[in-house]
Amino acid sequence: MMTMTMEMQYNNNNNGYGLEEEYMIQEDEWDRDLLLDPAWEKQQRKVRVPLHLNILIIKALALVPEQESCSVGNCNHGEEMGSAAAVTENGAPHHLHPGGRSNSREFKQSLLLRFHRNGAGSVLPKPDRGKMRFHKIANVNKALDYITSKGVKLVSIGAEEIVDGNVKMTLGMIWTIILRFAIQDISVEETSAKEGLLLWCQRKTAPYRNVNVQNFHCSWKDGLAFCALIHRHRPDLIDYAKLNKDDHLGNLNLALEIAEKHLDIPKMLDPEDIINTPKPDERAIMTYVSCFYHAFAGAEQAETAANRICKVLGVNQENEKLMEEYERLASELLEWIRRTTPWLEKRTPENTMDAMRRKLEDFRDYRRVHKPPKVQEKCQLEISFNTLQTKLHISHRPAFMPSEGKMVSDIAAAWQGLDQAEKGYEEWLLSEIRRLERVEHLAEKFRQKAATHESWAQGKDQQLTLKDYESASLTEVRALLRKHEAFESDLAAHQDRVEQIAAIAQELNELDYHAAAVINGRCQSICDLWDQLGTLTQKRREALERTEKLLETIDQLFLEFAKRSAPFNNWMEGAMEDLQDMFMVHSVEEVQNLISAHDQFKSTLPEADSERQAILSIYNEVQKITQSYGISSKLTNIYCDITPTIINQKWEKVKKLVPQRDGSLHEEMSRQHANERFRRQFAAQANAIGPWIQTRMEEIARSSVDLGGTLEDQMTQLKQYEHDIINYKPNIDRLEGDHQLIQESLIFDNKHTNYTMEHIRVGWELLLTTIARTINEIETQILTRDAKGISQQQLNEFRSSFTHFDRVKLHKHYTDNV
Repeated sequence: MMTMTMEMQYNNNNNGYGLEEEYMIQEDEWDRDLLLDPAWEKQQRKVRVPLHLNILIIKALALVPEQESCSVGNCNHGEEMGSAAAVTENGAPHHLHPGGRSNSREFKQSLLLRFHRNGAGSVLPKPDRGKMRFHKIANVNKALDYITSKGVKLVSIGAEEIVDGNVKMTLGMIWTIILRFAIQDISVEETSAKEGLLLWCQRKTAPYRNVNVQNFHCSWKDGLAFCALIHRHRPDLIDYAKLNKDDHLGNLNLALEIAEKHLDIPKMLDPEDIINTPKPDERAIMTYVSCFYHAFAGAEQAETAANRICKVLGVNQENEKLMEEYERLASELLEWIRRTTPWLEKRTPENTMDAMRRKLEDFRDYRRVHKPPKVQEKCQLEISFNTLQTKLHISHRPAFMPSEGKMVSDIAAAWQGLDQAEKGYEEWLLSEIRRLERVEHLAEKFRQKAATHESWAQGKDQQLTLKDYESASLTEVRALLRKHEAFESDLAAHQDRVEQIAAIAQELNELDYHAAAVINGRCQSICDLWDQLGTLTQKRREALERTEKLLETIDQLFLEFAKRSAPFNNWMEGAMEDLQDMFMVHSVEEVQNLISAHDQFKSTLPEADSERQAILSIYNEVQKITQSYGISSKLTNIYCDITPTIINQKWEKVKKLVPQRDGSLHEEMSRQHANERFRRQFAAQANAIGPWIQTRMEEIARSSVDLGGTLEDQMTQLKQYEHDIINYKPNIDRLEGDHQLIQESLIFDNKHTNYTMEHIRVGWELLLTTIARTINEIETQILTRDAKGISQQQLNEFRSSFTHFDRVKLHKHYTDNV
């Protein structure tokens, strides 16, 4: 039997098909055993002859009008296979029935005629009308040439084989056409033909139990895969849950009958052939499955379109909600900005710092509480807007245009205006607060300086207008002249204060002080009085200069008294302040330093008393002169207000405060000595107790690691340690009493010891815990030894494994705490 090679190759230049699909390249050699098998031939006829595949072939070649429909049965002979695609001379379909014989001449002679009469007349040449063999061969060649021009490459198939009724070659040609126009165009996720069809079947049957499509032969033998495909697309036709996976024949018959009856898919396969064949024909099943693909492709497209419409509607609804939400949030945010901006733009200054601080606190509340949620709303609004625009762009919908005034740019502009108002308001607040601080400071400074100056200037104009020099003697006139000179010096000294007052008043006006009118009035009064004083001073000087020689000696004495009494008076006031000054010391050395300073002060008292007597002698000399020259005794010292009485009173007070200071210092010295005794007493006990505790800790540690004696000996020694520790407790109690005295005396340091009460307490508690734990460990070892029968040597070896580390750990723990 001849070997037939069937290959399918697509013309990349004409049709755009490549050589990507492995199965689209026909096998180099058909199975020779199958070619000789009559059952295989029958199956191939049944699969490849049905009319709907022929119509598909011819439609793909653009030869059959859409309205043409016919029905063709099965044929059993080679010539009838060749005529399966034939039509009669008048265009009517030729019916074939099983067991019947058709005129093979209709396929041999009229293949070209059929193409010509069904729409290809403008492409194909006219068929030959002769009935000779060479006419038939010529017509078939014309048809085959046309098929080849459509991208179907027919290898080793000639018109002679078809005319001569070669069934195998004719079936091969039909299979090649089926591959080209029924299977090749199947595409699923960038895979096509066999792989695409297999992927489609796997996707559709994946949810179904007992179905595992891995190929186009054995995976379909039980019929469940066919039933799953039908149920997936038409669940009303099959109740898949009731199918029995072991009833292969029933499942196949059910699927093929339903496909033929309801899906218009002819019965191309015999269930018995599929079941009784170890490996069903792959091409036959793939051809039959491709009918399911084409049958359901339109429904899937419609379903996909419906799902897309629903999805689009859902997206549109969601977009509408986003638009409404954007409009609402934008309106609320803009309304909040419109309400807040006027408040930030209102710059009404307050007259007091408290009012301005309240404004500042309100602004800080706005920054901390009110604005952050709005910032978040603004960000969310921008995100929603961008998200909406992206969704609309993806959906190929026009961009969203918010209502007038609610664009993102409008909100950004309004927000920028809010930020500018906020920044301006904050700057204004800080500036206004600084201004008010400055204003209040200047106002208070003005009041102080004005009060001081007014107090000084009070009555000065009246003094300058007195005529006392007219009835005065020469001494009195000279005294008045000296007094006037002193006043002029004082007046010159106050010139700077008056200028400062005027400058402060001017600055308060520049700073817009709310009580500027009061300040200006007061400043004007001071300036007017100052000018008046200047005029009166000049007039009085001119008057006093005419009585220049008055009581010059008394005047000189008064002047000397004033010059010497003032420093001495200041010294006495400072001495009284020092003697009454509080002192705070914490040691005997500090008290001793104060006593030394006080003793040094007392050593200066004789010299101070000599100065006092010298000052008083000046005043006594004045009295002598007044008495000697008969001058009025009512003369007063015009240079100062200090009198001998004042000096004597202050001197007596200084002498009274000196012994009081002595007593306070000696009392403090006694208290510091007592504190020192407390320190030393506590230190002596602490310095003894601390080492004692450390020694006991070391003894206990050594006892716990001593392997020389028995456990009973160690227990006896530990009990003795425990007894010593308990008897030592009174020492700890005494130290607690001393510590209580130190705390009551407010003593905070002790240079005589490094131990504190806290250290002693921690060490004592650690000592008690250690002795108790060690006794417990020995007791446990005794119980273990007695219960387990361990010898003393074994027990010592076991204990030695942990002794070193326990001793180091115990010593380190105590050292860290002490």
